[in-house]
Formats: sequence, structure tokens, C-alpha cells
Amino acid sequence: MKRVVTDMHCPQMTIMYGQMEASPVVTMSSVGDGLELRSCTVGRACPHTEVKIVSPEGRIVPVGEQGDLCVRGYTVMKGYDQEPEATAEAIDTEGWLHTGDLATMRPDGYFRITGRAKDMIIRGGENIYPREIEEFLYTHPKISEAQVMGLPDEQLGEVVVAWIKLKAGESATDCDIRAFCEGKIAHFKIPQHIRFVHSFPMTVTGKIQKFVMREKEIKERGLESVARRKTA
Repeated sequence: MKRVVTDMHCPQMTIMYGQMEASPVVTMSSVGDGLELRSCTVGRACPHTEVKIVSPEGRIVPVGEQGDLCVRGYTVMKGYDQEPEATAEAIDTEGWLHTGDLATMRPDGYFRITGRAKDMIIRGGENIYPREIEEFLYTHPKISEAQVMGLPDEQLGEVVVAWIKLKAGESATDCDIRAFCEGKIAHFKIPQHIRFVHSFPMTVTGKIQKFVMREKEIKERGLESVARRKTA
């Protein structure tokens, strides 16, 4: 975003957050906000829109604590077409849409998206959020893009795998990446498997398809039977 502002000369660029189920947007920053605030958060709740962050048990979490972002208001859909069960899973009896996105709220009311609940990796009882690892990997001088996901494991439940796209002309090994992680992130968050790629599978709208990547890893590593047992 900082490059868009400087290189493309769009000084009033802002970030908005929304879903198809809550269109067009839920939160938005202001053009008057500082660049750091506009680039590191998704802004505050839009007018006539309620936003809260809740724990898995449904309680509102304290400011700064991560939880499921929920929204209520005129932007929320009536429901999925002819899918009452899916609608009931997404929208509770009080009208709150549970987005499935993990977020935190700052004391000033600005929100930051921290990941997807369904992407959470549980390794040996430890909860791991892929986005945290991805953002750390982006600090590596040779890495252009990174995607992290969990793979089924017989002993630990899941282990961490990272798909990494290096910057043009750069080279690195699995050991190089793990050495970069040592001592900087918890040992259980360091990717056990690393795959270097030139691109990521995407939808026509440009969304990363992690499930495709995960399926490829499961197939190529012969983990089909483990995956079936984990989902049984």
C-alpha cells in the first residue's frame, strides 16, 4: 500500500474490509488518517454498522485480544439463497454475521484482520495462525510472497508447511529459511515443510486457493490416509 501511495501517486488510498455476505464494506479508514494507520488497519466500523470481536464461546473479548469478527446492520445479507441451514450457521438469532475472519480491535476503534479461523493450525495442542508466520516470512530479504497452511500429521495432529515465492534472481534453501526463523518465532511455528514455487493457485478474482495447495501437499506426501482419519 505504501508503494501505491508513493509510486502510483495515490496519497488518499484507504483500505476497506467487507465480505459478499456484508456488502459493500464493514470497516474503512479515513483519507485523513496517517499512512501507517491506513496501511496497518482496515479502519473503523462504517456508519449504522455494529462490529464486535468474540471468543469461540461467544463472549466479547477485551480490546487488543484476537477473536472472530462479527457484524450486524443493514449491510448484512438476508441469507443464502434457499440454504436455511447455511444461513443459520453464519447468522445467529440476534442478527450477528460471524465472518470467520480473526481480528483485533485497538483502543481507538480501528480493526486489524489477523487471519481466518478455518486456517488455524493445531500442532501438538498449540494454536498457530498462518498469517502471523506469513507476515514474518515477508521480512526475509529474499522472499517475495509466502503462504502457510497445516498438513495432517499422525503424531502432532498438524504440522506447518510454507509455499514460498522468492524475489527475481534470488535463491534459497529450506535450511536457509528455517535458520532465518530460529530464535525469532516459536519453534513450533517454524515450517516443517517448505516448497519453493513460481506462483500460487488462484481463483478468477485473484484469491489464493490454499485448499488446492494443501491437497497437492497431501497427495505428493502420501498423507491421504492420515487426512481421512483426521476428518473422520
